[in-house]
Amino acid sequence: MPFIGLGLHILVALFFAIHAVRTHRDIYWLVILFMFPLLGSIVYLFTVYLPESRLPHTVRKTVSAAARTLDPGRELREAKHAFELTPTAQTRMRLANALLATGDTSQAAEHYEACLKGPFASDPEIRFGAARARLQNGQSPAAVELLEAIRNEEPAYRTEQVSLLLAQAYAHAGRTQEAQNEFLSAVSRHGSIEARTEYALWALREGDLESAKAQYAEIERSKKHWTKHSHSLNRPLINRLEAAFAAARKS
Repeated sequence: MPFIGLGLHILVALFFAIHAVRTHRDIYWLVILFMFPLLGSIVYLFTVYLPESRLPHTVRKTVSAAARTLDPGRELREAKHAFELTPTAQTRMRLANALLATGDTSQAAEHYEACLKGPFASDPEIRFGAARARLQNGQSPAAVELLEAIRNEEPAYRTEQVSLLLAQAYAHAGRTQEAQNEFLSAVSRHGSIEARTEYALWALREGDLESAKAQYAEIERSKKHWTKHSHSLNRPLINRLEAAFAAARKS
């Protein structure tokens, strides 16, 4: 039986190695996958394969949320263990992301900054994570710098997420007009519930009730065509938006 388990680990590592070769990944991924088949496969799955998979972003977020609900501290424990075992840029990035998810923005930012000084500093995944950490750590101008670099150098990378995060970074940096333009661009290009919700939330904070209402009306129109599953997936966003409107009415 142990041989069966070992063989399965190698097969999974081989699958990801083929993916790495086909997508022209750096050679270090092959080294990691074959030196540490199980750990390397897990790291590759979460840092490369899933972020670029065809699964909808909302589905990936739902899977992650479900895992955190079942065992909130598991990812952080495993990320710390992986980094202690193999302190690479990939395991450091995983640890930084886990710290960010638990609200430890200061430590997350420190780990991401260390990644940005390493040989993979231009990796868009590292830059995007570092931008998230910087923004949540109150370093808005620095977050803008990273996100604009991603857009200039990797224009096809996570276009909607980069756009929304950049809009939020502009907003926190006091660049109001640029924030509005970026939100409008995200809504125009993607038209997703997340884009409309984030724009409406920003508009409410800016006192632009008309723009917020317009986005809410578009969401209400689209809700007529949602399935039960869509309602469930989008419920957290709708709850946030409704709470923001209720707060705006009170004020």
